[in-house]
Amino acid sequence: MSFHEINGLRYYSFEIFSDAVSQAIFTRRGGVSPAPWASLNLGGSVGDDPARVAENRTRVFEGMSRSPESIHDVWLIHSTDIVYADSPRPLAAPSLRADIIFTDNPAVTLFMRFGDCVPILFHDPVRKVIGIAHAGWLGTLRGVVGSAVRGMQEHYGCHPENIVAGIGPSIGVDHYEVGAEVIDPFRETYPQDADRIFQGNNGSTHLDLWASNALQLKRAGVGQAQVSGVCTACHLDDWFSHRAEKGKTGRFGALMALRG
Repeated sequence: MSFHEINGLRYYSFEIFSDAVSQAIFTRRGGVSPAPWASLNLGGSVGDDPARVAENRTRVFEGMSRSPESIHDVWLIHSTDIVYADSPRPLAAPSLRADIIFTDNPAVTLFMRFGDCVPILFHDPVRKVIGIAHAGWLGTLRGVVGSAVRGMQEHYGCHPENIVAGIGPSIGVDHYEVGAEVIDPFRETYPQDADRIFQGNNGSTHLDLWASNALQLKRAGVGQAQVSGVCTACHLDDWFSHRAEKGKTGRFGALMALRG
């Protein structure tokens, strides 16, 4: 991944995706929100003024040369549910509840918000399909990656070996201490992965969401994957982190669209 800046906005993009895709994961810089949401808060349910959130969203879309009216987003629920976005979501319509969203329509801009959970971006350059998934610990446990790849196969006729995926900035293993309520179900569901996704540190146990989702991408047959390796909690100058900021923070956004 690499930094880019445009119109005062700072964002990361994956090198693994082709120029057929416009894609960005925006840092917290370049917006209008005050503390504790300073400054490019894109989350509408964290206490910030909706007018400021709307202005931040407009800045993001216009910075990527996308119309704000092209948005299709979802209300995140830590599920494996999928929305297939054939057209933009009318701005007055409520967002559907899901944690995976796909489109093959260049008129649609996919958009999703994060605050420690893992953004996973997908592209099939053969079938010309893109998607974004939201993988917190619960979504990772439930197999968001496998559901996403199956959805691409069943709905669009994608072949996993053609799919390219990027695992974006999220909380890193060093900052993600977990307890038995997380450890036990992961060990039960993925017993073969326990040594690779858990790390012990002075009597505590930490979960590696990047490793877990990368393993799931590999098992699903995804042809290429890139892990950003960027920890939100380590870099609060760039990222909102729900855990590091004790819940008093904003949400950063991931945007993806097919170039027409």
